[in-house]
Amino acid sequence: MTGLQKGLWAAVAVAALGAGGLALFDARPPDTTASAEANAQPNERASVVAEFELTGHDGVVRTAEDLRGQWSLVFFGFTNCPDICPTTLAEIAQVMDDLGSQADAVQPLFISVDSERDRPAALAEYVPQFHPSILGLSGTPEQIEAAAASFKIFYERVPEETAPDGYTMGHTSQVFLFDPEGRFVRLYSYGTPAPEITADLRTRIETDG
Repeated sequence: MTGLQKGLWAAVAVAALGAGGLALFDARPPDTTASAEANAQPNERASVVAEFELTGHDGVVRTAEDLRGQWSLVFFGFTNCPDICPTTLAEIAQVMDDLGSQADAVQPLFISVDSERDRPAALAEYVPQFHPSILGLSGTPEQIEAAAASFKIFYERVPEETAPDGYTMGHTSQVFLFDPEGRFVRLYSYGTPAPEITADLRTRIETDG
């Protein structure tokens, strides 16, 4: 783990202690969210698809077709998230480090649900701090809505006086895994340890290879 990643982990710990109530909301989708359902029954996996047209933090427009040929780890969040997002991004960064040479087979994506504040420039300052392989994606409200619908995720803007610009975002906190053909494979629940994700990915990469 790099010195920068250690510093980020320390910041995550402080944020988690200082914003526990908000963390619970960020992590909690409504009971009716389809994300949990998609992980419950194999025959429902086809209803979760990776479809989007969004702009990367490097300014390049990406679609789901750009992910073909690699395993994809997809997480929805926003840059002003106090704890859930930085914690998960730090976990994903650790996974990528631990995979070593196998990391080339995996593309992590961070899709922002905060179209108002998270333009490509904001993501370019935020996402690479965790790991250079993670690609931040943003878009218009309509583009984010379409992406969220295809992934079957929940998000909403929530007024919060103490948050930057007076609002925060509630959102689904699981990490999605798609195979090299773009098919939904599984969800990793919030808090899944990096070693567990790494071990699962290693098995799948070796089996696929």
